[in-house]
Formats: sequence, structure tokens, C-alpha cells
Amino acid sequence: MRTSRVIGLIALAAIVVGIAYGVARVVASSQEASQMQSDLTPFYTPPDPIPDALGTIIRREPLGVDVAGGTAERMLYVSERPDGTRAVSGGMLFLPDAPAPEGGRPIVAWEHGTLGMGDACVPSRSTTPLADIETFLSLMLKQGWIVVATDYVGLGTPGPNQYLIAEAEVRDVVNSVRAVRTIPEAKAGDRYVTFGHSQGGHASIWTGHLGPDYAPELQLLGVAAAAPALNLPEIASAQWDTPVGWVIGSDLIESWPTYYPDLPVDAILSPAGRNNEARLAAECVKAAGLEALIREKVGQQFFSMDPQDDPQWKSALEDQTPPAMPAAMPVFIAQGTTDQIVLPWPNAMITEQWCAEGSTLATLWMGDVDHMAAAHVSGPTAFQWIYQRFAGVPAQSTCELPLPVPPVDPDAS
Repeated sequence: MRTSRVIGLIALAAIVVGIAYGVARVVASSQEASQMQSDLTPFYTPPDPIPDALGTIIRREPLGVDVAGGTAERMLYVSERPDGTRAVSGGMLFLPDAPAPEGGRPIVAWEHGTLGMGDACVPSRSTTPLADIETFLSLMLKQGWIVVATDYVGLGTPGPNQYLIAEAEVRDVVNSVRAVRTIPEAKAGDRYVTFGHSQGGHASIWTGHLGPDYAPELQLLGVAAAAPALNLPEIASAQWDTPVGWVIGSDLIESWPTYYPDLPVDAILSPAGRNNEARLAAECVKAAGLEALIREKVGQQFFSMDPQDDPQWKSALEDQTPPAMPAAMPVFIAQGTTDQIVLPWPNAMITEQWCAEGSTLATLWMGDVDHMAAAHVSGPTAFQWIYQRFAGVPAQSTCELPLPVPPVDPDAS
């Protein structure tokens, strides 16, 4: 046998072995993840009946990760749906090692972004629970702040999850803060600030509007957001016929009719979208995004039309877009200029509108930062902004600065 043929056969064998090894690792990883979710099911199963007191902690246990400056736990707590029905949400709880100050520890409520509706996508049930918060979590804990992170009702717990529905998000955020305050050893005070990414930015900003009335016993000192999904009509019009439409659209279709029961669904979906939306919503966002890119390559769209062209969907999108924040509620918004999901120009529109209406708005425009990196990059700056809120420093506005991104759709004719 020729030497070249021997070398070729060896190379081929190596490729086959490599592929087999890779497939085996994927299968093993999938099996391991499935086993993990099965093992966690009892923890996330709500009691019957669910306790009536909002913020009641049903269960706590170690999260199984190390964090500098504190300890990490997962928890199951009582929240409610917009109609007042009691429900449970999972979440993460980070308690600092630093001694509690007089008056109790400040609380930061973190809200995660779109991750998918499957159990394995949920931060407190994930194999990488700190993925979105690692650049600022320890900074906060070393200051003696408590950090609590809701999963939202219906993610990792019985649904439905009411994705991008303000009345649902705010309840889950505020009740996670209430939950912390039921833990004697936490020594939690009544002052809190919210910080969220993407969908979580929507939740954070809406908490600035609805939180004070929903929980008058708490002091909300400010709201912060990284790449927040705020200007929903403009985002929908810009992204409905892109791969983003598949990822975000499937979650909307699964959740919004539970809040707006008369929304026409089939009328705005393509046949491929109609046949795949439920399955795709249950995928974690990376897998869903990959499928979306493939479907785009073969000419498939999730929506058959811009949802804004339907009057009922247009009204719902406008309803879930927050108005300008009152001047008394400080706001921090960070936005990457190369974000291809929450595009920068709709948030430039929000900035222009809110500044004109007198909001106390500080913005951080991050050059060459995409959507997934927005919270990581802005986290340390958000930490400093939150530090000033807890320290009682008067909030400053950046409204006098020119916008680095024009507040108009660059593709508009």
C-alpha cells in the first residue's frame, strides 16, 4: 500500500473519530442537561395551594456556584399574574459577606433578557447562571448590596410566561424584592434599584413607572437598563422580516394572547411561522437564533406582515411601550451602536423624546458593542450609577449631549 494512501486513511480515520467524539459529547451534554432539569423539577413545582402573601419564599437552596464577596442561592417565591392570580417564580439570590449598614442592606433587582422559554434556558436552572452578570455582581456584593434576580413567572415554573408584558414583569421584579425582605439573615432594607438587559431592560424601566404604586412600602431610587426593548412599534417594524422576527416573534405569539385574548395570530404569521412558533419558543435563544438564520437562508419569514399593520397588534405594541419617565425617577440607559437586535436608533428616538419631556436620563452609548455584550460592557458603569443612587447623590442628565446615533430609521425611504 502506498504511503500516501496510508496517510489518507489515517487522516480519514482521525476525522471519523473526531466527528464521533464530537457527537458523543453533544449527546452526553444533552443527556446531562436533561438529567439536571429532571432533578430540579421538584424544587420548581409550586405547592397547592400557593401561599397568598406576595414575596413568600417557598424554597431556597445553594445555587452551586462561587461568587466573590457573597453566597449564591436559587429560590422559589410567590408572585402574581396581572389579574391577581397567585403564581410562583424562580430566581437567584446573592447575599453579601459585608456587614449590613444601619437601616438595612440596599437591594439591586436584576432582570435578565430574552433567553427562550425552555426550562434549561432559565438563569436559576442553567448550567451557567452567572453568564449575564459576572462583570458587576461581585462589585455589588462587595459594597454590601443584596442582588436578587427573578426568572419571571412561567419560565422554569408553570406558565404562561407573559413575555414583554409590563404588568407581569413588574410584579415579578417587585415581589422578588419583597421575598428578600422576608429573610432575617439578609437584613434587607427598603431601598432598591433595578437593572435589566434587553427584555429585562423593558421590565426595569416599567418598574420605574408601576413599582412605586404597586409596592409603596419600598423606596425605588432609580432604574437602569442595557439595550432595553422599549420602542416596541419601531423595533417590530424594523425586525419583523429578519431572523430576529423568528426568535422574538415566537415568544410574543406564545405569550401576548394570554394578556390580549383578541389579538389575531394566524393573520400575521407565515405558514412556516405558524407551524414552528410553539416549538421555537421553547428553544433557548442561541439554538433558536441559529435556526432563524438557516430559515432566512432558505427564504422563510416568521411573520407574513409587519404586526404594526394590524390595528390590534399596533395598539398592543404601543400599550407595552413605556412613556417618558417622570423627572423624579432617575433613569440610566446603555446602548451599543452595533446592536443588531435592539437596534440603536429606536432607543435614540426614546432618548430624544424623554429628554424633551423632562426625564432625568443618563445615557451610555457604547461604540462597537453588540446586543449580547451590552450588559457585560455597561455593567461596571451601571454599578457606579447605582452606587450614586444609594449614596444619595443627585442624579445627573446627559440630555444636553448630542446623540451619536440619529433618531431615525436609516432604511426609511
